Amino acid sequence: MTTEDHRPRGCVDLDRAEALRLLGSVSLGRVVFTRHALPTVRPVNHVLDGCDIVIRTHKGAELTSYARRADGAGVVVAYEADAIDPDTHLGWSVVVTGYARLVTDPDELARYQRLPHPGVGYALDHAVRIHPGLVTGVRLTANGSPPPSAAPVAGDGSQGARSSP
Repeated sequence: MTTEDHRPRGCVDLDRAEALRLLGSVSLGRVVFTRHALPTVRPVNHVLDGCDIVIRTHKGAELTSYARRADGAGVVVAYEADAIDPDTHLGWSVVVTGYARLVTDPDELARYQRLPHPGVGYALDHAVRIHPGLVTGVRLTANGSPPPSAAPVAGDGSQGARSSP
């Protein structure tokens, strides 16, 4: 390890717009929901549709069953995605808390099914839409680093999901 590896780190809060922009720059995150009264975490692929997070699922997925129970606003979930460099520990993390609902509109579902397939071994014939209620995020910085708007970010750019399917 070099002495650079021991530099103090900083943490800068992100505003909602920047947090959602970063979330849209990656395609993988983790959804948190309740299963048997306990928190359950699943890694999933996502895209942003406006400000909503859309996850393609299949009939037997626990998330599909959970979202199917939604009435009114939906069922509460959390969604987290990040891009943190494993060597420098610099990057960002975004957490969205909101309401999930199963997508039931045939035209909307067909639009999501035309998106690139995440490479799982089964058909993703369902979709869950998460409408954000609370969006928080942090950028992990080295002290003395450029302001967040000028600093390049790990995972920022063309690697991830589209802003609008």
